[in-house]
Amino acid sequence: MLRTAILTRLPVCTMQLLIGPSFVGMALLHWLSANNWEKITAWVYGMGLCALFLVSTVFHIITWKKSHMRSVEHCFHMCDRVVIYFFIAASYTPWLNLRELGPLTAHMRWFIWLMAVAGTIYVFNYHEKYKVVELAFYLTMGFFPALVVTSMNNTDGLYELACGGLIYCLGVVFFKSDGVIPFAHAIWHVFVVLAAAVHYYAIWKYLYRSPRAETIRDA
Repeated sequence: MLRTAILTRLPVCTMQLLIGPSFVGMALLHWLSANNWEKITAWVYGMGLCALFLVSTVFHIITWKKSHMRSVEHCFHMCDRVVIYFFIAASYTPWLNLRELGPLTAHMRWFIWLMAVAGTIYVFNYHEKYKVVELAFYLTMGFFPALVVTSMNNTDGLYELACGGLIYCLGVVFFKSDGVIPFAHAIWHVFVVLAAAVHYYAIWKYLYRSPRAETIRDA
């Protein structure tokens, strides 16, 4: 009984601790923004980050109390899956909006959000029916925009982007091992937190802090 309680509670703890910091991080990027375009980008990325941790926390709390909340749990399970698509799109948005990239950049800015919408439609029509297809969709959406992002002339931050992506991929192993490896789902959440932190650091350091410092010096 105790082991079951721990297993169901751990995923909640790993996500709920990041809700506050994600809002603070969004506010920080907004404060560092030098123009309206950077502010909009900060809000888009920040809201994707906040939504990921907030929706996941609510879903896992409901799952923990699911004996009398079956229908609500199902709804938030779908929302939990949907928010991942929009989080991926939001995570790429700062790089697609604020860096000088290759000729396909303008198209990718919109295409990645169309992919998120397509993923949402898929979830609401085939939720939990084809899990391998859903995983492939996530990975495709995660890697496809990288073809454009890696074309940037300024490669600062590329190492962090690659590291974050690798951490996500390693975490997928535990995501697919839920019920096989002890605490696998909680470990998956830890990988998500680490990868999101690495990507946030890269965005803060190379897209917001540096331009802000240059603006202050020029002033």
